[in-house]
Amino acid sequence: MDLTVEDWIALALAEGVGPMRWGHVLRAEAMTEPIRAWIGSARASVPDARIRSVLDSCAERDIVLLTPGDDRYPAVLAMIPDPPALLFVRGDPGVLGCPQIAVVGARRASRRGLADAAWIASELSAAGFVVTSGLALGIDGAAHEAVLAVGGLTVGVLGSGLDRIHPRRHHDLAHRICRDGALVSEFLPATAPAPQHFPRRNRIIAGLALGVVVVEASERSGSLITARLAAEQGREVFALPTTARDPGGAGCHRLIRDGARLVAAVGDILEELPSELTASLAAAGPEAPHIEAAASQDGREDPLLGLLDADGTVFDALLQRSGLDAATLNARLFELELDGRIARERQRWIRLQ
Repeated sequence: MDLTVEDWIALALAEGVGPMRWGHVLRAEAMTEPIRAWIGSARASVPDARIRSVLDSCAERDIVLLTPGDDRYPAVLAMIPDPPALLFVRGDPGVLGCPQIAVVGARRASRRGLADAAWIASELSAAGFVVTSGLALGIDGAAHEAVLAVGGLTVGVLGSGLDRIHPRRHHDLAHRICRDGALVSEFLPATAPAPQHFPRRNRIIAGLALGVVVVEASERSGSLITARLAAEQGREVFALPTTARDPGGAGCHRLIRDGARLVAAVGDILEELPSELTASLAAAGPEAPHIEAAASQDGREDPLLGLLDADGTVFDALLQRSGLDAATLNARLFELELDGRIARERQRWIRLQ
């Protein structure tokens, strides 16, 4: 869908418009007359000065603004039912296109829970994954800190504007994440944190990742929302068990009863992901997100290449044609992109060879 940055800002700011409708526009195969009229209505309802103020705010605060029309906008996030029309980024936007696993859990975590979060996050980083979380106190912060400690890459997703770090005690952590990863938000600069923002943040955490690992969550933990959203988006869900009578782990136990993979070692996570991806990351080593993958060793053409149309193909069409789940398809496309056999242009995958 060939929309300008100004078009997407107008869609984000127009009254009565939300992420489900943005997703409908994004996944449309062509600019139909109803869609064109709706976009025109959104542009007319938002003053040009308001659009310009968003762009100026980003420039003043050293924030990169990504829209679905930008090739740096993460493809896997674009394909969730309710993608953000605007994605504000501080740090390296390129990190968002790397394979990610989310680690989330309780804010009021026990020492055991914090240790578990640090352990699994550092193991995932060593396996070559970017570790994503929500910058909250407790498990989120422990996961971010552990990845930074081993020299890995981490992504923090906020429920506020990027210039309104919440909680305030994570201001230094946020600065270090920007240096070795990225901070992300769909909320305009200067937007204060609010309770209703965090479920929206959670869908982005799940949407960026191939899977979500829940560490120490009670029955009413917000982490269970992230896990539910991940399952609805076709992602893998993992949970670390605790002792039987520990109320702080009741949510994790429920997830395991409902089908989440029990995690006793990082291998339990890797086994659920495409073997080609994990093998490639392992071979590349800790710098995997920054290097190019080697070409296919046997030289055979990947069947996915035959599913691409001459002028490119959107993710949903490939999902239907391939019969793969969303997480597996995204991982396969990532491999082909690293191999230099495909590229993404305005949410369409183009064959290069």
